[in-house]
Amino acid sequence: MKTLYTYGWPESRRLFLLLPFLLLIFPVFSQTDSSAWLQRLEALSPADSVPKQLNMDAVYDRPFLQMGKMPVALGGYVEGNTAYFSTDGISEGFSFQLPRLTLFFASTVARRIKFLSEIEFEEGGREINIEFASLDIQLHPALNLRGGVLMNPIGAFNQNHDGPKWDFISRPVSATQLLPATWSNVGFGLYGKWYTGDWTLGYEIYLTNGFDESIINNEQNRTFLPAAKANNDRFEESSNGQPLVTAKLSLRQFRLGEIGFSYMGGIYNKFQEDGLALDRKRRLHTYAVDFNTTLPGIGAKLTGEWAWITIDVPETYGQQFGSRQQGGFLDVVQPVFRKKMFGWEKAVFSVVCRLEYVDWNTGRFRETGGEIADDFKAIVPGVSFRPTAQTVLRLNYLYQRQRDILGNPPASTAGWQFGVSSYF
Repeated sequence: MKTLYTYGWPESRRLFLLLPFLLLIFPVFSQTDSSAWLQRLEALSPADSVPKQLNMDAVYDRPFLQMGKMPVALGGYVEGNTAYFSTDGISEGFSFQLPRLTLFFASTVARRIKFLSEIEFEEGGREINIEFASLDIQLHPALNLRGGVLMNPIGAFNQNHDGPKWDFISRPVSATQLLPATWSNVGFGLYGKWYTGDWTLGYEIYLTNGFDESIINNEQNRTFLPAAKANNDRFEESSNGQPLVTAKLSLRQFRLGEIGFSYMGGIYNKFQEDGLALDRKRRLHTYAVDFNTTLPGIGAKLTGEWAWITIDVPETYGQQFGSRQQGGFLDVVQPVFRKKMFGWEKAVFSVVCRLEYVDWNTGRFRETGGEIADDFKAIVPGVSFRPTAQTVLRLNYLYQRQRDILGNPPASTAGWQFGVSSYF
């Protein structure tokens, strides 16, 4: 039975018919932004102040628009860019892209009962994904129930991935090609926060459907967690009847920033069929640490994430299928000017730089003891301009080197990207 979670273009027409209506009503909202009947959906925002917000609040930390007493609030963001890349001196020229158009729908069903959803149209509408659609029942600040389509809180980027929040055009490779961002599943769980002085402590723990054997049986010919995103059956049933456990603990200090520790793991293989044992239970474990802080005095914002993955790979698979992987990124955003520019009162011009590293196979060859390569390194300097906090123009230069499993001279890719991303 087909689902609405990922459609090809021919099957997406019914949902795509929503776009003309939405594109008609959103300009009405924006043109009357100062009127009394237009307001942000404050009921959906956490009551605590911004300094007490954690990465887990990203699903609420978005601009929603609501007209009068309409029960549903709307929002979204769009990203567009152009790129010119060459690999080892060979280029295919310029490309123009609309990687995603995302719509938010939210509603306060009753006091302390809230519904949020995120629908993403990717690559010009060729794919439509429900990335988030949950019902939150708020029992107490420290104890809340969430159920539906959840974004597993592994690392920080998977939950906090909105384009306008980032000063880089491409998403981190470690988040999309090592971890499977944006990764969501059907499930239930608990979350909550405690406050004391300048400190905030938050937790999340969810049980969801999860991975399947595509993480080792895929076209990449390597251990590759993102391959599981193609399995849309996970929105209807577990591949093996075993839940995926995802848990995260976050700590924030008003002046120092936030640090988070997360875990995601479970059994990924189909180990039995109709009571007949097919294989032993093979487990996957993912650990991640993330942080964000603003350096005092200079105002530079640092955002980073690092992940470690261990997988029980069958002995029948070749050594190119790594049982251990790791990788991460570090973003540095340094504001240079923060003043009125071109008529925008609080415009910000920044210089930025991203460092990336991914190792899809941290092992060694059994025969020689030599290193198994299959790794990736990149540096992405650039500049960004924010006329408002909700819109960013970005110019990035990408230089990356990627080695194959044998460690042959790396393929070098370099090029420019220019793009814009904005909430609406």
